[in-house]
Order: sequence, then structure tokens, then C-alpha cells
Amino acid sequence: MTDDSVSFTQMKHGTRADYELLERLEKPYQAATADRILAELRRQGDATLEGYQITRLEHGLQSATRAERDGADIDWIVGALLHDIGDGLAPQNHDRFSAEVVRPFVRWDVAWVIEHHGIFQMIYYAHHYGWDENARDKYKNHPCFNSCATFCELWDQASFDPDYPMHTLEYFVPMIREVFSRKAYDPRVLRDGFVSSLGTF
Repeated sequence: MTDDSVSFTQMKHGTRADYELLERLEKPYQAATADRILAELRRQGDATLEGYQITRLEHGLQSATRAERDGADIDWIVGALLHDIGDGLAPQNHDRFSAEVVRPFVRWDVAWVIEHHGIFQMIYYAHHYGWDENARDKYKNHPCFNSCATFCELWDQASFDPDYPMHTLEYFVPMIREVFSRKAYDPRVLRDGFVSSLGTF
């Protein structure tokens, strides 16, 4: 054991001093969340979407650029940028994975839309596989149903165009840093139950 490590080998044996040490050491790591998000986005710039004409990063950049041009606020813009950030590690449930990345820092409706965009996107392609393209209808009475349908229609499914004039990642860096510098799970940010407008259209 060193001065920078805990005394325990099982959590139940930890002391107050151990957990105060961990809390102190976790703060700089948590403060660097935006840096890790940016590193993952840059990695996605090197990872093509197999069969598509653009990279994973470009898809996020196009989605976020469309959101901004539609007058969306910072939560929706960053949400659009990061809605597929889970693709690399969790391709089978990337929507839920991506939602958990942003959930502590954005409004609840933005996180809900990211979490459910996968099933909403099926309306565009599921019939080609013999799947139910209307699977999203099980959420038709949810207050965020229309938000998710609009998100998919305007920003997600439309953003696979190699010729679309999108902003660069550097353009969005200040927004990412602003969002991920917020206090996690701040009720003033989450605004549970409030359904926001996606833009000025």
C-alpha cells in the first residue's frame, strides 16, 4: 500500500480515510470526462461505418450540425453529436449505452430520445429484414414520442451524406466541454418531466 492507494482488498473493509482518498482521486478523473469523450469521437473518425459513405464521426457531426441549424439548444446539439457514441463498444445496444454517457449532464428528454432512437429508426428499414418497422408504436403514449420521431427524421436518418457541409469536431468542442462540466444529475439540468422543443422550425 502507498499513500495514494487504499488499505483494503475488499470494499467492505474500507475506512473513511480510504473513501475520502478515493473521492479526492476521482475528482480529476471525472473532470476529464470531456477529454475522453473527444478522444472517442476522434477515434470514430478513423472507424468507417461499414458499407456507408461516411465515418461514425461524420455521422455525428452531420446530426449535430443539422440540429444547430434547426435552432436546437446545446443539450440537443450535443445529444445529436453523441447519440451513437456507444457504437464502438456496444453495437447491439449502442442507443442505451450512448444515453448513459450523456444522462447525468443533459435534460431527461434528450437522454430518453438517445436511449430509444434505435427502435424509432427501424421505421426506415426494418421491413427490408422482415422486422416490425412500427415497433416504436409501443411508446406512442410517451411524452417524448414525437421528439424521438422528429430527432430521427430530421437529424439521424438524414445524416449519411458525404457532401453535406457539416461543422468540424473542433467547432463543437466548447459545447462538449460546457455540457460535461455540469454537476452530474443536477435536477436543474435534468428537468424531469419537461419536454423541450427540438428547434425553431
